[in-house]
Amino acid sequence: MRDVQGFEYREGFLHADDVAVTDIAEEAGTPTYIYSATAIRSAYRRLERAFAPLGVRFQYAVKSSPNTHLCRLLHDLGAGMDVVSGGELERAWLAGAPTKDIVFAGVGKTDEEIKAALDGRFHMLEGVPDLAILKPEERGPVGILNAESTSELERIAHWGTELGIRPRVCLRVNPDVDPHTHEYTTTGKEENKFGMDAPFIPDIFDAFADKGVDLIGLHVHIGSPVPQVEPYTEAVEVLLSLVDELERRGHKIEVLDLGGGWPINYTEDEVPPLEDYAARLIPILSERVQNGLQILMEPGRSIMANSGILVSRVQHVKKGRAKTFVICDAGMHTLIRPALYRAFHFVWPANWAGEAPRFLEDPGLPGLETCDLVGPICETGDFLARNRPLPPMERGDLVAVFSAGAYGMSMVSNYNDHGRPAEVLVDDDRATLINERQPLATVLATEKATRELELPHKVLEA
Repeated sequence: MRDVQGFEYREGFLHADDVAVTDIAEEAGTPTYIYSATAIRSAYRRLERAFAPLGVRFQYAVKSSPNTHLCRLLHDLGAGMDVVSGGELERAWLAGAPTKDIVFAGVGKTDEEIKAALDGRFHMLEGVPDLAILKPEERGPVGILNAESTSELERIAHWGTELGIRPRVCLRVNPDVDPHTHEYTTTGKEENKFGMDAPFIPDIFDAFADKGVDLIGLHVHIGSPVPQVEPYTEAVEVLLSLVDELERRGHKIEVLDLGGGWPINYTEDEVPPLEDYAARLIPILSERVQNGLQILMEPGRSIMANSGILVSRVQHVKKGRAKTFVICDAGMHTLIRPALYRAFHFVWPANWAGEAPRFLEDPGLPGLETCDLVGPICETGDFLARNRPLPPMERGDLVAVFSAGAYGMSMVSNYNDHGRPAEVLVDDDRATLINERQPLATVLATEKATRELELPHKVLEA
């Protein structure tokens, strides 16, 4: 089996750290996301070691896996938080991250989100238990707001002036670099909605120099996952060229936020190792860092993807004329990446006493049967794996979907009125339920009452 720290087969049973996955499923039910604290710590420390010469400040990308317990674990390791919505802002703060350690990105910030990012009196936590004890109104502004457009920058400047706060802002640059990843997760080409075209940046700095904001740096994020090193070096070179031009115009650049998108191996030896990316970027940035430039990065997938699995139980096995379908209680509502991106996730039974499988579309072991691993959703696009050679399975068997710790739980839905799955964090021999399975009553809760809207203008009768 591929070396994924935190998950391994022992005596025929898949373990997360030192706990059998079958025991977790028996207690917590299925489908359930299971995370390894050992794997999370290992992945974070690997990032630290790789980029140590640059003194990088890591901002965990909350969107990748937003559970507050996971955010707290990452913050305890030293990470700040990268958020892209008001909800993620509140999650990061509830996880223990001081607002000064939070970078607020995202292309569509509302006025309400901007105010909450600048002044705790405008928090978005009404109804949260123990709010009086938490006292969010006393917190300060976020460390950095990443502005995606001149329109957004104007709103940040407006609310900063209104609230008597001078926001610290980085401008997000669109460098027009192809990251060679899926078109839906490409974010740094000129046809993408993100950031401002690089040639416009110097004039925007000039225009907003005296408008109530501190423009302290530049931000870039070109996509995720980025399977080649070269797009990062291209993007950094665009940013450094801008830094030189901005400083010629008298603007001091303190921060470069290089985003995230570091890839992981969903199969064996699929992408270059993290250290290859670091080896190319360190020489380009070292002198700038020595002269006082702060480098930020926003890792998410590279920490969480291989630190989590999705466990599902087989409900039925249907042998048709064309193929065999293994029908599970997890599907596109639980893990949408295969349906949305045609993403590959290695799947294998949680009970397996045979030869350790290789993380490939075809592990090459005897006795396998080609089948589709599908879910209960009323869509042909509802699948976790297609045409995959797997051991013969029966109703009641447990299946592990590997490399599911990033953009799994964060993208679940209630489609077909299914509740959200449970989440469990394993640390050595302790397993903790960190998110209850969502009951139907909660799914339906906001529909239990209605009220007539007080419309400002009544429709005139003819």
